[in-house]
Amino acid sequence: MFEQCLYFNTTSLARQLEREWTSAFKPFGLTPSQAFMLRVVLDKAPLLQSELALEMNISRPTATRGLDGLERLGFIKRASSAKDGREQEIHPTHSATKIKVDLNAASAAVTKRMKKLLGSNEFESVVTQMRTITSVLK
Repeated sequence: MFEQCLYFNTTSLARQLEREWTSAFKPFGLTPSQAFMLRVVLDKAPLLQSELALEMNISRPTATRGLDGLERLGFIKRASSAKDGREQEIHPTHSATKIKVDLNAASAAVTKRMKKLLGSNEFESVVTQMRTITSVLK
């Protein structure tokens, strides 16, 4: 019935992938969205919330909610910004820095499993096509 429906098929895939990454990030007490957000902060800090939202292709209010959760968990801290007085810089805490390698490894393990199931070329092709579609729809 929905074989040609982009919405149905992408949301179905998203639910399946959500389960995979939920399992991978559970040992850290993080949801997939929190874990990916923290990975950006760990890789690019210090950064402004607007920069984080742009990097993750999410709205600023969505970024705020994610950062609030990471702050409650003790993984990020906010500080005044010299770049933009209207925003705060986001910095990882020592607790976040300690889990960086393991967090990246957990995500890499899921990606490796997906590449094995789909084949590396197919995996990379699908990701490229999805990124292209996302860019076109912006």
